[in-house]
Amino acid sequence: MDNGNLGVSHLAWCGLVALHTARRDGLTSSAAQDNLFLVRWLAVAEKQRRFSRGVAGDISWLLKEGRGKGLQADLPGKLDYLWRAGSGNLGAQNDLYRLQHALQAVKLTGWIYMVLAGREWCGRHQLRLSPTVSGVYLCRSALDKGFDEHGRQTAPLSARLTGELPALDAILKRSGWRRVPVPGNDALLHHLLAEDFPAECG
Repeated sequence: MDNGNLGVSHLAWCGLVALHTARRDGLTSSAAQDNLFLVRWLAVAEKQRRFSRGVAGDISWLLKEGRGKGLQADLPGKLDYLWRAGSGNLGAQNDLYRLQHALQAVKLTGWIYMVLAGREWCGRHQLRLSPTVSGVYLCRSALDKGFDEHGRQTAPLSARLTGELPALDAILKRSGWRRVPVPGNDALLHHLLAEDFPAECG
């Protein structure tokens, strides 16, 4: 694990412990109070420079999310993601769990995430996607058939991807996944592959 991930993981862990303590002490009892507590905690941490300079950007981002989106920011969920992604625990999980974790992170960053039925995926009723709006769209049948009973990937996972793909790549990489463009007429079509899934099968 690199020092950057370690710093972010430490920040997230401290925030989650502080929130747990506040809940136990009766200082928060609702999602709105959790969000307000974490915004205040992050603001104090930023002002007092409690953490290394390397995570200053993460603190600023979390504060902006919490202040701007309120409950929708889901600060506890973001901290949990940052902790799991940086602590090394995520890599021990199966492919499906790590993909679900990445997709949760995608939603937390404001991307659209949808699982499409067959008629929405192709044909006359295919969902029209905007290449400029960041989104991840999965084919339900591919998702259903793509994993064994142990959560290991068994087939490439078809996805249409739009928007800022480098940002998506960073999220996927943290969770041990990657994307591979599918040659052909559909520029948005990709295969999502777990890190140990052979690229030639994609």
